[in-house]
Amino acid sequence: MKSKKINHSCERIFEQRLSSFLNAQHPLFQLSDSIPWHSLELALDQHFQNGPGQPPLPIRLIVELLIISHMYGISDEKVVVRWIENPYWQYFCGYDYFQFKLPCNPSSLTRWRHRLGEEGLNKILAITIDLAVKKKVVNRKELEKVIADTTVMEKNICYPTDASLLNKAREKLVRIAQKTGVRLRQTYQRLGLSIKRKVDGYAHAKQYKRLAKGIKTLKTYLGRVVRDVERSIQSSDDLVRNQFTRLLDISKRLINQSKKSKNKVYSIHEPSVYCISKGKSGNPYEYGCKVQFTLTHKKGLILSTEAIHT
Repeated sequence: MKSKKINHSCERIFEQRLSSFLNAQHPLFQLSDSIPWHSLELALDQHFQNGPGQPPLPIRLIVELLIISHMYGISDEKVVVRWIENPYWQYFCGYDYFQFKLPCNPSSLTRWRHRLGEEGLNKILAITIDLAVKKKVVNRKELEKVIADTTVMEKNICYPTDASLLNKAREKLVRIAQKTGVRLRQTYQRLGLSIKRKVDGYAHAKQYKRLAKGIKTLKTYLGRVVRDVERSIQSSDDLVRNQFTRLLDISKRLINQSKKSKNKVYSIHEPSVYCISKGKSGNPYEYGCKVQFTLTHKKGLILSTEAIHT
C-alpha cells in the first residue's frame, strides 16, 4: 500500500491551529516551510506499491522523526514520547492541530530505516545538505573537506590467537562427530591440548621459532581431523553433512590463513568479526562487525551518520 497523507483541510471548531499561535521565528517553524516536502515524498513514495494491506505511516512524519532524533541525539523511544509534549515538533512533522496520541511505535522507525535503505537515506541527506547551502549555514567549499570519525561495535569474543582458534576448531569437530556417531581415526585430544599449552608458554617467553613450530603442529592436527571427517561423512545423509559444513569451511580458512591474509577468522562462532585498528594507546585493536561512520565538516555540522560493515 501507498503511505498515508497528513490532511488538515477540515477545520476543527473547538481547536486552534498550531500555526496561529506558535512563534514564527522558531528554527523548527521556519525549517518546516523550507524543506521541499512534495518532491521528497514523491522520491520516497517509489519504495511502496499499491496493493492490499495496512497503509504505511506518512512519509513526512517518519522522516521528520528521524531528523529530530538525529538533531537532538536522542533514541527512538525518547523522540516518540517527547513528540506529544512538543507542539513545535508536531508542526515540524506536518500536523497543524495538537496531537494527544503517540505518532507511532518506536520500532516503526527501525523498520522504516531498513525499508528506505541506503538509497532513501541518501536522498534525505542530499536534501538536508542542499537546504544548509541555501540557508547559507555552510558553503560548498566547506563541504569539500570533512572529518571522518568511526566507532566500532565490538563483539563479545575472546582475544584471538592462532593456537586457541586451531585447537578450538579441532575440539568442535570432534564434539560434533561424537554427537552424530561419525567415527574418527584419531582425535588428538591429549596431544592437541598439550601442544596448545606449550605454544602459550612460548608466546609468553617470546620464543618465536618454537611458537611457529607449535602452530604448524596444531595446523597439522586440525588438517588430519578435517580430512578424516570429510572421508567419514561421504556416505552419510544430508542432515549429518549439514552439521559439519560451516565448521569445515572455517577450519580450512584457519589452516590456510597467515599473518598477512585478508578476511582472517578471529572467532569461530562469529566468523564475520574484523580486526580494526583505532590507534588507541590502551587498546590498539578492536574486534567488531560494524562501524558507526560519521562525516562532519569543519564547522561541526554532522553530514552523515550510519552503521556500515567494515
